[in-house]
Amino acid sequence: MSQTPDQQYAALAALIDHSALHPTLTDADLAQAVAVARAYRTAALCIKPHGVAMAAAGLAGSGVQVCTVIGFPHGSSAIGVKVFETERACREGATEIDMVLNIGKVLSGDWGYIAAELGEINAAAKAHGALVKVIFENDFLNNEQIVRLCRLCTEAGIAFVKTSSGFGFVKQANGDYNYRGATLEHLKLMVASVGPGVQVKAAGGVRNLDDLLRVRDLGVTRVGATATAAMLDAWRQRLGLAPIALAAKAAAAGGY
Repeated sequence: MSQTPDQQYAALAALIDHSALHPTLTDADLAQAVAVARAYRTAALCIKPHGVAMAAAGLAGSGVQVCTVIGFPHGSSAIGVKVFETERACREGATEIDMVLNIGKVLSGDWGYIAAELGEINAAAKAHGALVKVIFENDFLNNEQIVRLCRLCTEAGIAFVKTSSGFGFVKQANGDYNYRGATLEHLKLMVASVGPGVQVKAAGGVRNLDDLLRVRDLGVTRVGATATAAMLDAWRQRLGLAPIALAAKAAAAGGY
């Protein structure tokens, strides 16, 4: 049975975690991000930790989940600190936790540490009824490491594996720092490498509607995005629906 345009819109909006994570975002920018997530009915709003309580209040009754980041953006905090961050965020209203792995430990091959980190963070979130998305930072990793992480996350019962923080900058050949983020190659690898029940989130580089549709078709079920309003209004236009087009600016700058 074919979906109505409204159903097709809702299905695509449910892929998006609208992201408000750039270091320069003001309180007004964060409030605007809440308005965007609520108006466009995204899956979640991924907001900086200090904004969780505000987001929870602003999104109450909307069905939009409150997501925040832990150990962000480089994953270097001790496991106990990440557990504390997770528990506090959940108490303030977060229902989804995007946690950056300890990247140095991955590169060291200390898989026991990574397994412990996954287990403790996941247990802390589950105790509050929240789910965890684990950020790998693929720009720093090789394919073998990505596959190993997918398997460890499957064993730990993690809900999502995620490509990037949006801030994992790598020195390029010309001396500049940049990142690739969610590449099609890595997304295909992650989708193929996770076990049953583990989903894949793309973050970094999904900036227009065609990008969004392309990663969806690979089996990606969440996408971190700052161009949420532009992408979803373009989708509504294709479906013959009126744009939502908030009068205020559509989204604050992000890093995704």
